[in-house]
Amino acid sequence: MSKPIFFKPIYQERVWGGLNLNTALGRDLPEEKVIGESWEIVDRPEAMSVVAGGAHDGVSLRELVAGNPTAIMGEGYDPERPFPILVKWLDCSDRLSLQVHPPASVAEELGGEPKTEVWYIADCEADASLIVGLKNGTTRESFEGSLKDGSLEERVHRFSVSPGESILVESGRIHAIDAGNLILEIQQNSDTTYRVYDWGRVGLDGEPRQLHVDQSLKCIDWDDFEPSTIKPSGGRTVLADCAEFRLVKHEMSADAEALAIEAGEPRLLSVVEGTIEVGGEAVTRGDNVLLPASGRFKISSRSSAAFLVTDRFV
Repeated sequence: MSKPIFFKPIYQERVWGGLNLNTALGRDLPEEKVIGESWEIVDRPEAMSVVAGGAHDGVSLRELVAGNPTAIMGEGYDPERPFPILVKWLDCSDRLSLQVHPPASVAEELGGEPKTEVWYIADCEADASLIVGLKNGTTRESFEGSLKDGSLEERVHRFSVSPGESILVESGRIHAIDAGNLILEIQQNSDTTYRVYDWGRVGLDGEPRQLHVDQSLKCIDWDDFEPSTIKPSGGRTVLADCAEFRLVKHEMSADAEALAIEAGEPRLLSVVEGTIEVGGEAVTRGDNVLLPASGRFKISSRSSAAFLVTDRFV
């Protein structure tokens, strides 16, 4: 029976972080640090996932793919190509900066990488909200004017959210996450972010954080007005289907028939509610695992559960 592959989380300090990765997901966090992100699956020079347990225990994700390209990623995969997806948990105890990621059309010119991502709201406070896209009628000229006079919140689209909602944040879409959100982020393997505004905040070092206003203005989609979230209502729901990946949510009851996952392409599985069984292994809320392309899996649950499957990224 094929087994899912688990990885050790990589915790990242952020000025807007908190303790929800411990209280909500039971994570053992580093002491005396403000943890805002847990990089769950990542293949980058500055942060590399390492397998936790099983036949590949202690092997890096880069080594795993390079040594087993067909088994892990499928036929024809270039073993030198980094793993295409980065999976993160975000504990947003304070508001994040207003930011944008560069579209492919300008990323190279700016020395960055394109980054399309999707947010799944795993939990949030009653008054939590997101900022995604521009308010209707906003132009580049009015945006720049508000940036200068401090009225930028009048130009961006802010809306309340509830657990279980999700939204696709494509490269070029301006965005920020408000305080009180616990979010699972599935994204392209990129770490390029341009901050256009940071609400007058200072960083962990007490100094104002770097802004990238000129780069941001070149990246923002000026025709992106007031997008909305997806609100699943049970069963199977496609949360995102873009050029970079597809994300599907599955909700299972205790008596549901097992879901069969056939071989052919790699998939990422993220449990957001309850516990499921995959290849004889328990995968519980907060876990993110890799299902190799060569494997066949059955997913079942003894109680109500929900999980996300990321595919079509190769």
